[in-house]
Amino acid sequence: MKKIFLMLLAAVVILPAMAQEDSKDKKREKKEARKNRINAIAKQEEEGVLKYRKHTVFGGKLSSDGYGFFMEMARAQSVKRALLFQLDISERKHPKEEKISGPFSSSPLIFGKINYFYPIKLGVQQQFLLGNKGNKNGVSVTANAGGGVSLGLLRAYEIERTVNNQRVSYIYESADSAMYLSALSDQTSSGPTLFKGWSHVKMTPGAYVKGSLRFDYGKYNEMVNAIEVGVTADFYSKKVPQMIYQKQKQFFFAAYVGIMFGRRK
Repeated sequence: MKKIFLMLLAAVVILPAMAQEDSKDKKREKKEARKNRINAIAKQEEEGVLKYRKHTVFGGKLSSDGYGFFMEMARAQSVKRALLFQLDISERKHPKEEKISGPFSSSPLIFGKINYFYPIKLGVQQQFLLGNKGNKNGVSVTANAGGGVSLGLLRAYEIERTVNNQRVSYIYESADSAMYLSALSDQTSSGPTLFKGWSHVKMTPGAYVKGSLRFDYGKYNEMVNAIEVGVTADFYSKKVPQMIYQKQKQFFFAAYVGIMFGRRK
């Protein structure tokens, strides 16, 4: 009985100590692995080499005809080449848009606008390294070219007007077009809020091509901090109605500048 008691006592004392020592060993291994990784990153920083397996970035852009947001995932093929998989959501505005406010309107009205136009793009670009960083504070330059499919969402521009002390909505459709045109000149008419017009969404499929230059100025190679300038050309299966009294287009060309942030692995 005494031997059993001593064995249990030894287990109570020794096992926690062994577990604690094992925990310390794991912490030392993690610390050593982190130190090695930091040393490898520091070496790459000094050499100015952007070497990675993949990256994920998010960003926003301003274009010559609107604005947008995008997400990108990349897979490296070599030090100088990578594939970029991109999702882009934007709003394309017509160059003739002009906001007007009546004395009795609750929000500005864009005269003649009949649809909001939201291109949703899914595509692939090939990235080519033009110039790596000279050092950790340098700038890498890449050229990107590619394209993909575009789905143009047309959200109806729903005007509100006061009729018999009640707010009534109109859109530019065959049944409402005469009332819509009449509402454009009514001083009580207002433009739509963010939540109006979604029950009248139409879709127009298309395709696009895109070319750009990217300047990555991130101090640490694990982080992506970049500015991109480029051009896009979109073609849709039919003409896109954005404004009345204006020519409808199927082909759209735009220049843009974007900023992006993300992380490499």
